[in-house]
Amino acid sequence: MYRHAAWLLLILATADACALSPESEAKNQPVEPFRIAGNVYYVGASDVTSYLVSTSQGLVLIDGGFAETAPQIEKNIARLGFKLADVKIILNGHAHPDHAGGLATLVRDSGAKFEAMAQEVAPLENEGRGTFYRGERKLFESIKVDRTLHDADTVRLGETVLTAHLTAGHTPGCTTWTTKVRDAGRSLDVVFACQVTLPGDMPLVNNAAYPSIAEDFERTFRTLASLPCDLFLAEHGSAYDLQGKIAAMKGDPHKNAFIDPRGYRDFVRASRTDFEQARKRTPEHEK
Repeated sequence: MYRHAAWLLLILATADACALSPESEAKNQPVEPFRIAGNVYYVGASDVTSYLVSTSQGLVLIDGGFAETAPQIEKNIARLGFKLADVKIILNGHAHPDHAGGLATLVRDSGAKFEAMAQEVAPLENEGRGTFYRGERKLFESIKVDRTLHDADTVRLGETVLTAHLTAGHTPGCTTWTTKVRDAGRSLDVVFACQVTLPGDMPLVNNAAYPSIAEDFERTFRTLASLPCDLFLAEHGSAYDLQGKIAAMKGDPHKNAFIDPRGYRDFVRASRTDFEQARKRTPEHEK
């Protein structure tokens, strides 16, 4: 009896340790899936995002949210009338648990091929270990990378071409994806922006774990500023006012609030300003 009680306590303790924090839980609330524009659909949660791109040869899925988000994503794909088995390629922005946590489940359940930027392969295939982020503890289930990508590589399925842009800083392999869609008779440039916030309290100088972090951020902001963008999307809904735009679309379905080139430019400008201010706060003796 005591042995069974001990096992039960261990299971409960493990479940509690793996449970989402209140902050993370708030980012993982269900959202009704919907078509954003053209062949691009939203299948993610309230803040941790996931996108589906339909093609004549199957589906591409971008990002997997938390481990707890994967069942939502799978249900959302089905609610849109698509089949999970038709997901042929899965992509990722970066190897943090709020974007990579659900990937193992999604790859397994769909049978899709998984492709990722070279700098993210080590943590993706090793439970989140292998980078400066949160040391060497397990962050998510490992995902085998079927194809390793590099900056400017393309992913093709049917008539759709997605381009991988290395936008490092938040992680060494943070990947921004771009593509083009046709919507209401016009061609739109789509940007799925990788996260560009500073990774916690990581220093921007004398960073032994990530020596090139400041230089990588500089290059990233130049890259992002150079990208044409009509349809602005990102890894966190808060980066582009997902909830506000959903509400706007419900209020006026004839005006697509997600077509927001100014919002994209403002996002890049504000993110760079935050980076520059963080660098100015670096003590002189550390520079």
